[in-house]
Amino acid sequence: MLETELYLPVKRFLEAQGYAVKAEIGDCDVLAVRGDEPPVIVELKTSFNLQLLLQGIDRQGVTDMVYLAIPEPKRPLPQDILRLCKRLGLGLLVVNGQWVEAYLDPAPYQPRKVPRRKTLLLREFQRRVGDPNSGGSSKRPLVTAYRQDALRCVKFLKNTGASKLSDIVAQTKVERAASILRHDPYGWFVKEARGIYFLSPKGEAAITTFGDVLAIV
Repeated sequence: MLETELYLPVKRFLEAQGYAVKAEIGDCDVLAVRGDEPPVIVELKTSFNLQLLLQGIDRQGVTDMVYLAIPEPKRPLPQDILRLCKRLGLGLLVVNGQWVEAYLDPAPYQPRKVPRRKTLLLREFQRRVGDPNSGGSSKRPLVTAYRQDALRCVKFLKNTGASKLSDIVAQTKVERAASILRHDPYGWFVKEARGIYFLSPKGEAAITTFGDVLAIV
């Protein structure tokens, strides 16, 4: 659909709700007025893009009732786009032929806090020793507090060789050492016998890869 093909369906959609509607008023693609209510502005685009968002944000300097209008996409709109519009307080209209659906209405946005996420983040912050990662991308795997605990076990086994699980737990002071060695998510450990572990080739390689981390854990 062309932008001009979006206009008439949007116009009729708003007129059906009692608005007087006109196109190209000032910088606005569509301006709708109903009595003494705040005016409604609709910006039209053939696809959802940054320019459309910036136009919508700019029109919020005139009114809180700002909609973005796009043709119905071939695939469902990603939830990220809907969340972004919500966060910005922008409404979203989707046009399919002469049919218009309001996916979102403009509204002030207050993000819902998730206490558990905060708890997990702060717990990870407290457990992690030092600051072993670089902000942004990294060539090696992310060093988490869990990986640091696994590296403590690697360090111990490198120094002592095959050892009893009870000794590893006692000497490393890693409370979850038993779970780490049994599940072995990184492939660093080999079970020699019941309750006895030693380093795998991957575990030996981790000593080089994470040498800086081993120096501080």
